[in-house]
Amino acid sequence: MGKINGCLKCLFIFFNVLFAIAGCLLIFGAVKSTAYSHQLSAVGTPSLGWGWVFAIGVLGISCLGIYAGCSEKELALKIFAGFMGVGMVIMLIFGIIMAVTRNKIKHSFDSASSEISKPFMEEEGLRALLEELQKSVQCCGVVGASDWGDQIPQSCECRSGYRGPFGMSECKSKPQGSSGPDQIYKQTCSGFIFAWFDLIFQIAMGFFFAFAVTAFMGLLVSLLMIHQVRRHDMSGGASIAMKGY
Repeated sequence: MGKINGCLKCLFIFFNVLFAIAGCLLIFGAVKSTAYSHQLSAVGTPSLGWGWVFAIGVLGISCLGIYAGCSEKELALKIFAGFMGVGMVIMLIFGIIMAVTRNKIKHSFDSASSEISKPFMEEEGLRALLEELQKSVQCCGVVGASDWGDQIPQSCECRSGYRGPFGMSECKSKPQGSSGPDQIYKQTCSGFIFAWFDLIFQIAMGFFFAFAVTAFMGLLVSLLMIHQVRRHDMSGGASIAMKGY
């Protein structure tokens, strides 16, 4: 008979296997995101290095949990419980960092600062994405048509009376001294761009806070398993002593 309740042990190992798989998927996602890490950090998002640390941490701690559950060793369970306690605090910190970073980026977009448009203008890939966005949502520039300098692209062209997928497009004349279409979209793209970032940050915040709750539950379960192991060892030791007597 094992030291730990069979159902509790199976449930503990099962969830650690799921998180180990999640850790592998996070590592795969980090590998795929490496190509875009420079562009994302340019607009104020956290470094991708933290993503690697988190993904490897999830995989490593999950493997430790699987070993601790299978071996039923008190030391391994104590180490796992310690990681759960630390992980819970770290997840809460990451969730708060995501919230603060989101508010910081929102303030940059709301203030229509020219600084927020520099990464899009300097990176060729982001410039291409911005042009595609301008065509699809009928907007021009991140904070204004002036982001393009004196050469406004054709993707900013606005045709009077044209009704796109987001409603009737409002047009205005191009800035004086600039080349390009005579009529351009009045609306800027900052609101649409921030909507993307806002969705990403909301998902990230939910992800981190959910992991914090999960780590708390893992801490409680591991403490319960430690209690069961200790009780089994103490009752076993007493039984041996009585037989020897």
